[in-house]
Amino acid sequence: MTSVSRDVTPLSARSVVLSLLLGAHPARLAASDLTRAGDHFGVAPATLRVALSRSVAAGDLVRVDGGYQLGERLTARQLRQDEAVEDAEADWGGDWEMAVVVVSGRTGAERAALRDELARARLAELREGVWTRPANLRRAPAYAGNPVLNTFRTQPDEDPAALAGRLWDLAAWSETGRRHVDLLAGAGEPAERLAAAAMLVRHLSTDPLLPEVLLPADWPGGEMRATYAAYQQELRELALTGA
Repeated sequence: MTSVSRDVTPLSARSVVLSLLLGAHPARLAASDLTRAGDHFGVAPATLRVALSRSVAAGDLVRVDGGYQLGERLTARQLRQDEAVEDAEADWGGDWEMAVVVVSGRTGAERAALRDELARARLAELREGVWTRPANLRRAPAYAGNPVLNTFRTQPDEDPAALAGRLWDLAAWSETGRRHVDLLAGAGEPAERLAAAAMLVRHLSTDPLLPEVLLPADWPGGEMRATYAAYQQELRELALTGA
């Protein structure tokens, strides 16, 4: 199989560990499983132990019963990743979520933190201080309790597909997504395949998860989810079970 090493950089030992745990359900692995997986991806046991120790010290991992699980920050990242991978959409009746900033005088750090919170909830900024998205996700909007926001359900006068096209660069997202699918398909070595899969799921986690009627006809989200799910099965069979 053709190598794609010029396009895919193998992950560091720390990133190998975190990628394995981000893809594990539940997000906990025994030290022996991680050592075996590390060997599969070319990470020596001593190097893996150093990566585990540094990840614990940084708060990315927590030691539990002889194994390791994700820390709080990465658990939140896994939830967002899972939302995209598992396709968290519900039936859509045409409503949009809207969050409007109603408190002034906030610091730059506070404004940046709010922007991050709303972006993580897959909202896009319509104009300064006004964020929106179709109300088609099963999740409850966690940002709704933020005291600096007023939140609404509304329906735009503008054509919703045109509005979605203004809020998200769907063509660019699609192009990048298809490229990541091709990279994983062309990767041969285990370390390359893990790195390509990590790139794929990172991009997939930014999927706006729009209703199908608002998406271009060639939207690659479903193909990306299927590709990543197949890789996860491969990972369980080859890396974690020792097969």
